[in-house]
Amino acid sequence: MMDISILTSSIEHPVNAYLDKWAEKNKNHQISIVHSKKELISGDILFLISCSDIISKLERGRFKKTLVVHASDLPHGRGWSPHVWEIINGATDITLSLLEAEDKVDTGDIWKKISVPIPKTTLFDEINELIFDSELALMDFAIENYNTIEPRKQPNVDGTCWSKRSPKDSVIDINQTISEQFDLIRVCDPQRFPAYFYKDGVRFNIIIEKNNE
Repeated sequence: MMDISILTSSIEHPVNAYLDKWAEKNKNHQISIVHSKKELISGDILFLISCSDIISKLERGRFKKTLVVHASDLPHGRGWSPHVWEIINGATDITLSLLEAEDKVDTGDIWKKISVPIPKTTLFDEINELIFDSELALMDFAIENYNTIEPRKQPNVDGTCWSKRSPKDSVIDINQTISEQFDLIRVCDPQRFPAYFYKDGVRFNIIIEKNNE
C-alpha cells in the first residue's frame, strides 16, 4: 500500500470528479485529495493535477516523489491550461507529460508521455474526458513503475510558455464567423468561463451542445 496525496487547486475544477473515481478504484492505497498545499502532510507520492500552487523544495521533501501531470509536450507548452491554448491554435492531438516537480515550473525530469487525439468536433466535456482519462492512466503508470522508473532529462532548449487564462480569453468576435472561432467556443468551460460576446452593450453567453438525433 502506498500513501498518495493529490493536490488540485480548485474544488470546482471538473477534474475532481475523475480523481474521486480514481481514488475509489485504488482503495488498496491510502489516498488523500486536497485543494490547498496547507493540507499536505507527507507520504510516498504527491500528484499535482490542475494545480496552480508552487510547491517548494521543502514541501516536496515531505514526499518520496512529487509528480506533475501536465497537458503538453514538454519543454513546449509550459504554464497554464496548455491543452486549451493548443486546441484554440488548431491542435488535433495533445501530448501529456508526467514529470518530477522542480522549483522552476514544468522543468523536471520526464517519466512518461502519451498522445491523446482530439477530434475537431469534440466539445468541452468530451475534451475533458479524453484528457482526464489519460491523466489517470499516467498516474497508474507512476504507481506501477514507482520503483523501477528511469526518468529522462528534458531537452536543453528554450520551451514555450502559456499564460494563465482569464474570462476575457473567452470573448467571441461577432465580426468573425463561427467556423473561424469554433475551436475557441468548444474549449470554453460553459459553467465557469463560458464563451461570450457583446452586442449593443449587452453580454450574451454562448452554450453549445451536440444534437445526436
